[in-house]
Amino acid sequence: MHTDTTRENPQAVAPQAAESSQDLAATAPGQLRVIKRNGTVVPYTDDKITVAITKAFLAVEGGNAAASSRIHETVARLTEQVTATFKRRMPSGGTIHIEEIQDQVELALMRAGEQKVARDYVIYREAQANKRKSASADVAQPHPSIRVTRADGSVQPLDMGRLQTIIREACEGLAEVDGALIESETLKNLYDGVAEKDVNTALVMTARTLVEREPNYSYVTARLLMDNIRAEALGFLGIASSATHHEMADLYAKALPAYVEKGVEFELLDPKLKDYDLAKLGAALNHERDQQFTYLGLQTLYDRYFIHKDGIRFELPQVFFMRVAMGLAIEEPKNREDRAIEFYNLLSSFDYMASTPTLFNAGTLRPQLSSCYLTTVPDDLSGIYGAIHDNAMLSKFAGGLGNDWTPVRALGSYIKGTNGKSQGVVPFLKVVNDTAVAVNQGGKRKGAVCAYLETWHLDIEEFLELRKNTGDDRRRTHDMNTANWIPDLFMKRVFDDGQWTLFSPSEVPDLHDLTGKAFEERYE
Repeated sequence: MHTDTTRENPQAVAPQAAESSQDLAATAPGQLRVIKRNGTVVPYTDDKITVAITKAFLAVEGGNAAASSRIHETVARLTEQVTATFKRRMPSGGTIHIEEIQDQVELALMRAGEQKVARDYVIYREAQANKRKSASADVAQPHPSIRVTRADGSVQPLDMGRLQTIIREACEGLAEVDGALIESETLKNLYDGVAEKDVNTALVMTARTLVEREPNYSYVTARLLMDNIRAEALGFLGIASSATHHEMADLYAKALPAYVEKGVEFELLDPKLKDYDLAKLGAALNHERDQQFTYLGLQTLYDRYFIHKDGIRFELPQVFFMRVAMGLAIEEPKNREDRAIEFYNLLSSFDYMASTPTLFNAGTLRPQLSSCYLTTVPDDLSGIYGAIHDNAMLSKFAGGLGNDWTPVRALGSYIKGTNGKSQGVVPFLKVVNDTAVAVNQGGKRKGAVCAYLETWHLDIEEFLELRKNTGDDRRRTHDMNTANWIPDLFMKRVFDDGQWTLFSPSEVPDLHDLTGKAFEERYE
């Protein structure tokens, strides 16, 4: 007679089969699943919650409470409430971190009026968390169910020890931030075989969503982004594949000379930077100042300011500030290193910040450090297109532009050289607008141009319509700013409800250079 031994003896089930059935249950559609602290995913069961709540009551009321019907009824009711909460929140099933379940147990105890039990439960959780923190500091365990694909194609388990270290460093010294929450939410966004760079991205994205809850998460997010930046730059420089914040205390001194060497090799930095005492400057770099950044500030530096080769940023924040400082001190006749360190300390401590072109270009082969250039456009075709050419070249190296177009004759004015009539200022401003779009400050930000015109210019009415979204688009400049120079006399006429006369500058060439009483006498 055939006997089914697995029915008669449940212990006879092979361990592998038991694990397999548990995995299937954990991943079945519509099921609630639990992420344990070691990262494994298991099916959600009421029994574990019942046991946890029962232990909490026994710890407060003693062993005799185990036989109390009141305790049994209370535990059953609270368990049902916790489970109902998750089923209501995830009707189609989903994944819950173990910490979320414990939060709901704590909340259920408080709502049931069991404050003493809830308080002891909170204290117990905190004590256990401290134990785990101490243990994790000693032993870094890889994640058992999530494997990471590295850049070279190799696969290895997710290094939970390093993940927790990065999060812990990011939260250091900040109030009202929760590293455990960042960890649990990040793990929800990972999958088996995830790319190594996507793990770092998931950390940053998780922390970024918490900024609206607590502003200090902006610093946490910046520090997590710093880990990505360190890995990218140090890997490119051949110093390390990655590094923690505390490890940078030693690595920054190595990074500066390697960075200068690479920058000069790729013709991105001024070779004169190699003449500095790089060991002295490297020793002056303060890695703690990396912690001062908010997320938006650091992301902006990464996107626009850090020097890169083929899209890879190999400039770290403190190296960036030192590069600017070295560029500013490069012509100092003596004690260049001391002056550079002084500049560096001002910049890196945020006590002073240089203009954008200085941050872009100092220490490079094109050290254009000025922010703005103001020009007057002459009233001839060569001068007009010469001014547009100057705009393009200045914008190329991050200069902002202000053009005075008042001398250019107005629409309909006579042109002696061709015996024709002028098209006025507006068609040329369309060319200026499109040039600003085409030459976008070295690819780092949009070109910035502002056109100026005096109020008495005959084209002033069309000039004031340049930024409108309606009308002939050939006579619109959507990407540049406009400014109207208003003399005191015009405002006097406004207050007196008087008349205002418009002129072409070709008729009154001297009017533009006059101010005050001289202007009023000539105008009238």
